[in-house]
Amino acid sequence: MRLVTYRHNGRTGFGRLTGDGDAVIECGPLVNPGLGSIRDVLAEGALDHVRDVTEGRTGEVKLADVQLLPPVPDPAKILCAGVNYRTHREETARPQNAFPTIFPRYADSQVGHDQPLVRPAETEAFDYEGELAVVMGRGGRRIPAEDAFAYIAGYSCYQDGSVRDWQRHSGQWITGKTFPATGGFGPALVTADEVPDVSVLQLVSRVNGEVRQSAGVGDLLFSIPELIAYVSTFTPLAPGDVIVTGTPGGVGLFREPPVFLQPGDVLEVEISGIGTLRNPVVKEV
Repeated sequence: MRLVTYRHNGRTGFGRLTGDGDAVIECGPLVNPGLGSIRDVLAEGALDHVRDVTEGRTGEVKLADVQLLPPVPDPAKILCAGVNYRTHREETARPQNAFPTIFPRYADSQVGHDQPLVRPAETEAFDYEGELAVVMGRGGRRIPAEDAFAYIAGYSCYQDGSVRDWQRHSGQWITGKTFPATGGFGPALVTADEVPDVSVLQLVSRVNGEVRQSAGVGDLLFSIPELIAYVSTFTPLAPGDVIVTGTPGGVGLFREPPVFLQPGDVLEVEISGIGTLRNPVVKEV
């Protein structure tokens, strides 16, 4: 099942994509009226209910007529893993850490599929980082790694955009990771039952059609269960929280010479079995 959050005729809703992916089955009228968002559905453990009431229906709204928002526009937490692929660790010349490097993003720093990424006025060093996002379906604290997959609602594509000069202002990366509209999330939440083995997924990032990053999700230095176990130790996780799992080598900063995103560029993050997130780049005005 592929779930989207969208804006249509001035109204925000959530729905299920039809099998051919060109229309949306509106879930609002079909599901409990108190469940107004994907995050609400996850909090109530109602994914199976959504599946049941939408099965076999045709889409009422054409996908081409809606504006896609991040699948979970309002997560309580977005926690990102840094330097979590071998190829990225090698290009940064960083030693292997004993523990994951974790930093937050804010919900207003992300946009949905086909929406513009905004290069901040304060920088020309706006970089791309294609990643796999994990959306939590159940909350918990100190989740054992061996149980972690049972807590996952699904997966999506993520563009963890980095404002590199601001990121380097201190040892804390948050200053380069939370400018508004610098991250992309989407296009859909693909439920975990459609991804029996996440480790075989392939991630590719392209800028203007040119491949810049390519790796298998199985190459993560800290696996998804390890990330969930670690993060849930220092903070409780809730349904709808997002864990962004890291980017492979090939980012713009470490190319020779460095190559950053420019207004007019189009960035794509494609993950096999999940979809393709596409965002144009504009400059802040």
